[in-house]
Amino acid sequence: MTERRPAGVNFETWIDRQIRDAAERGEFDNLPGAGKPLPGAGRQDDENWWLNSYLRREGVTGDALLPPAVMLRREADELPDVVRLMSSEADVRAAVADLNRRIVECMRQPSELRISVRPVNVEQIVAGWRAARPSPAPRREPEPPSRRRRRFWWRRT
Repeated sequence: MTERRPAGVNFETWIDRQIRDAAERGEFDNLPGAGKPLPGAGRQDDENWWLNSYLRREGVTGDALLPPAVMLRREADELPDVVRLMSSEADVRAAVADLNRRIVECMRQPSELRISVRPVNVEQIVAGWRAARPSPAPRREPEPPSRRRRRFWWRRT
C-alpha cells in the first residue's frame, strides 16, 4: 500500500512521482504481456465489449441470454438433426416428448414477449428419423453347420 498524498502536493504531481519511483525500482519490468499489443486495439468500439469478453472467457454462447421461447423454437428447428444420431425410436420419442413438455411449460408462463412456440409433431419427427436411417441389410439364412466334428479346447480327441 502506498502512503497517503501529503497535504499541499498537487495530486497529478504526486501520482507522477509514484510511477517514476516504481519504474526506477524496476516494478514494471517483466510484466506479463510486456511488448505485446493491447487486446482489441484497432477494432471499433463495442458497447457490449465487457459482455462479449465475459462470455468468451467463460466459454458460454450468447444463446444463454435469449428468452426461453426463442431457445425452444431454435431447439425445435434443430431437432431433426439431433434425433438423426439416435439409435432407437424410443429415444427419439423421448427426446420429442421432453421438448414438448418444456414448450408447454413455457406457454403456461406469462410473458411480455409475443413469441409463438408450438409443440412438435412426434409422428413427423419419427417419420423423418426413419427415412434418414439406412435400410437394414437383408437377412441371410445361416449356413448349415459342417458335418465335420468341431474340436473344442476342453475336448481333447
